[in-house]
Amino acid sequence: MFDFNDGNGPVPAHRHHGAGWVAETAYVAETAYVAETAYVGPNARVFGNAKVFGNAIVFGNAMVVGDAMVFGDAKVYGDAKVYDNASVAGNAMVFGDAKVFGNAIVSGNAQAYGNARVYGNAIVSSNAQAYGNAIVSGNARVYGDAQVYGVKIYGSK
Repeated sequence: MFDFNDGNGPVPAHRHHGAGWVAETAYVAETAYVAETAYVGPNARVFGNAKVFGNAIVFGNAMVVGDAMVFGDAKVYGDAKVYDNASVAGNAMVFGDAKVFGNAIVSGNAQAYGNARVYGNAIVSSNAQAYGNAIVSGNARVYGDAQVYGVKIYGSK
């Protein structure tokens, strides 16, 4: 039993390869990595060679797929998806129906949520937020206290 602090109290769980906690209702592929101090809560999915480490948390119906990484104190939850080679790091949060993919990075205290899409080589960092139907793609950089809501931002070289 382990309490994932998601409001459900202690639930049946096990340690993935003797390391991080994984709820029995979650799925973590044999090829995926969950560090001892990280955890994958109820209903979450981690596939492929994805890595969840540091104090990172993946829960809800969230998915981390491919070679994606979630680390530091980052959280991925709700129906969010992080896939391909994307990274969520620091204290960043990706939630709602947000998707982070390609080589994109969400880091620092940044948030991607709602129906936001962050992809390509885009970076959302510092205290920035991408939300609603925002699209941050290409080589775009969104940082500082910037807020991107319902618009497309594309950065080229």
